Amino acid sequence: MRADGLKTLTHRLNGTLISLTVPGTRMAEQYPHYIEFRHVYKTFDYPVLVDANFYVDGGETVAIIGRSGVGKSVSLAHIMGFLKPDQGNVIVAHQDITGFREAELREIRKKVTMVFQSGALFDSLTVAENVLFSLELNDDYDKQNREDVVMGLLRLVGLENAAEQYPSDLSTGYKRAVAIARALAAQPECILYDEPTTMVDPIMSDHVARLMQRLKEQLHLTSVVVTHDLDLMRAVADKVVVLHEGGVIYFGAVSELANSDHPHIREFLAMDRTLLSSNG
Repeated sequence: MRADGLKTLTHRLNGTLISLTVPGTRMAEQYPHYIEFRHVYKTFDYPVLVDANFYVDGGETVAIIGRSGVGKSVSLAHIMGFLKPDQGNVIVAHQDITGFREAELREIRKKVTMVFQSGALFDSLTVAENVLFSLELNDDYDKQNREDVVMGLLRLVGLENAAEQYPSDLSTGYKRAVAIARALAAQPECILYDEPTTMVDPIMSDHVARLMQRLKEQLHLTSVVVTHDLDLMRAVADKVVVLHEGGVIYFGAVSELANSDHPHIREFLAMDRTLLSSNG
């Protein structure tokens, strides 16, 4: 245990040694959930989040679903500290970040990283250089084995043969895989995924889902997944948050979602079944 209440765990994943700094007992006692929204409100031109309450425990994967414009990506922005709530509290990494200044938020972002829908890769850097860029931001960055770590991360996401290619050479799905490798290079405790399978073919979608599940099982990473893809939700999530008209209308086990009698949820699931039937 370190003096700051954190402890470091080391895991080997597919031959790649990955260190994770996680909260110790002292920090977890005050805020027991790794991420928590407590009565969060956010309004722009209209209310986006209205008395939103949910939580994510360490090692869990929680999906956030709902129609476009209901606050899914806004929720991720609050977790990253890009936005602050108008009312309520946002807990991240067992700390109340609601009033954090930018310097304090930068420390949080060392623990929680985000895989953007666009991938947010540097077009002028190769795939390997994109991953290396994130690796070099670590305080405990080891220059001696940097190539091994980069190649190990690319091997993990199935892109070791694309190391010298540029993002413009890759499909949308492969760009997402590179973005996940780059996120892992930061050695986070938690990864936020913003629509990871949108505009991705079914084969790559399955690959991304299997990768996310492997990271959860082997690295015990905490994850929040914003998605329209209910197949992905069922494959990787333990719990699900359903947002509708600014509020949380369901928060609970994925396995129990189909039992909800809320008319919007029933409509949402029926629409998904209709799409599956038409595609079949």
